[in-house]
Amino acid sequence: MSDIEVGVNLEFVRSAHKPFREGIRIAAQLGYKYCEPCVSTGYDLLALGGYYHMLSMQDDPLEVKEWMDEVGIKPSAVSAHSPLMRPEVSIPYLTQAIRYASDIGAPVVTTDEGWRPEWMSEEEAFQIMRYTIRQVMRTAERYGIKVGLEPHASFTVRKDTFIRILELSDSPCWGVNWDPGNFYLGGKDDVYETLDAVAPRLFHMHGKDISFEQSEAERGKVTGTPVGCACGEGVIDWPRIIRILRKHGFRGVISVECGTIDQAQRSLQYLQKVIAETPAA
Repeated sequence: MSDIEVGVNLEFVRSAHKPFREGIRIAAQLGYKYCEPCVSTGYDLLALGGYYHMLSMQDDPLEVKEWMDEVGIKPSAVSAHSPLMRPEVSIPYLTQAIRYASDIGAPVVTTDEGWRPEWMSEEEAFQIMRYTIRQVMRTAERYGIKVGLEPHASFTVRKDTFIRILELSDSPCWGVNWDPGNFYLGGKDDVYETLDAVAPRLFHMHGKDISFEQSEAERGKVTGTPVGCACGEGVIDWPRIIRILRKHGFRGVISVECGTIDQAQRSLQYLQKVIAETPAA
């Protein structure tokens, strides 16, 4: 078994209009051993109709675990992106996601900071995020589930403010879900230098590459994107990333975030090859 494994976010079957259960079957057929379910607090009629992969936390998580066990796939994380500056949303959502993750056997919950309301100052934002994170960590520590902060909005695509959010809690359960594609599109700081700085707190990572066309059109204008191109076909230097991960002793999952089934297949083949051929820095 490799020190670094490759999983997939179920976004790869959204374009094919497949539900979660069909998505993990396809992922297993492609050769993936890990997946990253995305969960909601209520019901989505499109998901209930089987048109895409979102799971409701009001349904039985142990049934979902049975589905994954049937196809031989494990959860690397639960995706539960939540606005940390709105504790009335984030605290119940993230604490429920932590319990859900525990039930299905996922070691990590991923989130980002969300968007700052227009009326809120930056200093107020950090005070509110501190409250939210510390409250959520009480549940995370009880369940032994890690929560990873992902670059995906204005504060987390800057190195200084990303680290400042990390430092709002010294809980061993509060750390990083690195997304090189989102951080690259933000265009504020160097992807690799920032990963090197936060890697000691890295729990999980997204395998998101950015096409050259998207880079030219959007870099510096956005702070993230739902999915990228196939890994190895865009701007991200994956051998350099693997060297940084190994330098810091990362043993975990890179969860591919791409837009199609074909891209998921090519991403897996490419990342497995890079992981096998790339030594530590």
